[in-house]
Amino acid sequence: MTAATELFPDIGVVDADTHWSEPDDLWTSRAPASIRDRVPQIREIGGKRRWVVDEDIVLGPAHATSAIAEDGSKVVGLDFLGLTNADVHRACGNVPERLELMDTLGIKAATLYPNVAGFGSQNFLKVGDEALRMACVEIYNDAMAEVQESSGGRLLPMAMVPHWDPAAVPDEVQRIHDLGLRGIVTVSNPHDTGGPNYGDASWEPQWEICESLEMPINFHIGASAGDLDWFGRTPWTTWPGEVRLTIGGASLFMGNARWMSNLLFTDVFERHPGLSIVSVESGVGWLPFFLESLDYQAGETAPEHLRHMSMKPSEYFRQNFYGTFWFESASVGAAVDYLGADRVMFETDFPHPTCLYPQSVERIAETLKDLDEDVTRKIVSENAMKLYKIDV
Repeated sequence: MTAATELFPDIGVVDADTHWSEPDDLWTSRAPASIRDRVPQIREIGGKRRWVVDEDIVLGPAHATSAIAEDGSKVVGLDFLGLTNADVHRACGNVPERLELMDTLGIKAATLYPNVAGFGSQNFLKVGDEALRMACVEIYNDAMAEVQESSGGRLLPMAMVPHWDPAAVPDEVQRIHDLGLRGIVTVSNPHDTGGPNYGDASWEPQWEICESLEMPINFHIGASAGDLDWFGRTPWTTWPGEVRLTIGGASLFMGNARWMSNLLFTDVFERHPGLSIVSVESGVGWLPFFLESLDYQAGETAPEHLRHMSMKPSEYFRQNFYGTFWFESASVGAAVDYLGADRVMFETDFPHPTCLYPQSVERIAETLKDLDEDVTRKIVSENAMKLYKIDV
């Protein structure tokens, strides 16, 4: 591997999307005795290891959601689904080892996203007891504050919020802000499970506090039940699992168009021009076409219903939104030209199957080689450092 200092001299590379393989005892080691048996933990159900909550509600399989084996090799295909935390590289869920690996890869800082609760903590909706749901969220956020502190601010976990109760979101946002966390990750389409969609006035407290505290709202791919339907129910059963994962995984990227289009047609950004929204792990190459189509369609089919908008959807994106990318190459330059260099960030998706590993910095250097140095600096470092207030 080429030293990052050679590829990006004087630039601290920031990874805008990685994941944390939650330790088996993340919740049980921190929960009060009264709910220790009810918080997320690993149990054997039907002969298989499962993450369960409230004693018997299955959140999902108890694998590490990592394709990086203990010896540092990358697992190809579906074999990663059988790997537990004991089988994968310790950097997946341990601070010292993650920092050591980041140093090796040439990455200065990284954001972290969850696995067990779902990418938008939507799995906690399986729990009927709202007090227990809230405890699960708070324990996770407390643990992530510990991760951030012990990393010296190099690991920046995005906090969960109780999205099932919009009125309760501000209190948790304020609490995690006071803990030092720098942003939230939440469900992308709450209406998938009966909640109000993001055009509803009940979400105003969320927009207001996140704007006032400068807390970015991150929408990760696959962060609601509807988003995962296509991924989990890929209809072409003639294909083996590996191909179905390929097709379903690719469809997830553009699934972020659902919540994005809904938000762009609301009046949220008229009232909150300082609100920051991030489309995480969705790539950027498709965004110019999608935004251009929204601009065109809005003028052709719905002008009378969108008089509350003083700008085009693409202009709101350039004011309020960010996109992240990792493996793309051919489409990146055009996306940067259309969206603006201030609106694009680099990620690796470590340690998931499609992550850039181990040659992450080399890959991005090749992708951006024809861009001006000031543009490259923004994409690989400055945009994320400013957005998440990273100072390392």
